[in-house]
Amino acid sequence: MAYLKLLRPKDWAKNLFLYIPVFFAGEFFNFPVMYRIFLGFLAFSAVASAIYILNDYRDREDDKKHPVKCKRPLASGAVSPNMALVIFFILLAGGFTLAWFVRDKFAFILGIYFLINLGYSFGLKNIPILDIVLVAIGFVLRIKAGSVISFIPLSEWIIIMVFLLALFMAIGKRRDDILLKLSSGTDMRKAIKGYSLDFMNTLLALVCSVIVVAYFMYTMSPEVEERMGTYRLYYTCLFVLAGIMRYLQIIYVSADSGSPTKILYKDRFIQVTLLLWIASYISIIYMKDITIFK
Repeated sequence: MAYLKLLRPKDWAKNLFLYIPVFFAGEFFNFPVMYRIFLGFLAFSAVASAIYILNDYRDREDDKKHPVKCKRPLASGAVSPNMALVIFFILLAGGFTLAWFVRDKFAFILGIYFLINLGYSFGLKNIPILDIVLVAIGFVLRIKAGSVISFIPLSEWIIIMVFLLALFMAIGKRRDDILLKLSSGTDMRKAIKGYSLDFMNTLLALVCSVIVVAYFMYTMSPEVEERMGTYRLYYTCLFVLAGIMRYLQIIYVSADSGSPTKILYKDRFIQVTLLLWIASYISIIYMKDITIFK
């Protein structure tokens, strides 16, 4: 169980971003493409888990001071550092081999992702602002990987929105680290010294506003309307706005912003909102030729 926990399988949900280009292009039921994306998902998850292991290996002493991270396999001593390194190299080799099998350009993007995260692990995460920007870039690389695998070009709107959404969640997580610092008096990560609670609240409000405006503009863009063959995408704005408002409520009212994936797994409101957004998008894009949707 400790070895499985070391891989952080719950965080593999982030790699579902590979499916975004296919979803927005209306090709979600193209099964050969979906199969290639699935293989890409496995490759990305393997490399991502290798990175998680490397981060945990380097941060195991600091993680012992964290109220939640102290339970991680390396910090708690459930997995030895040497065994963790062995698993790291196995995952790395397997992930890149599978990525090359899927497509060479995908392996190249995965390599960029790995190098960025390698730099992140070896010091870039200690630079305020740059640390959250690099996290957001990681999500952009995920959708770029999905685009390369499926041969579906990305619009600038999708890239902008994914970057902003990832930045928004990274800011919320850093804000949680600040709250932990205020309650415990201990810096959970070096970059926290460059942040303050007021600064993070301002960043959250700023990025949140830009996300909402960007999504509204995307749904009403003439280019998108022409490509999708419908003008009704703006109906989905309701669920995007509701989801962001709920996330802000969790951050400000519940003070529980530690992990966006944890919130996704446990918060029913966000789960329902996400499902309704997907259902509405499918109804509008994939069923637009049905009489009642015309």
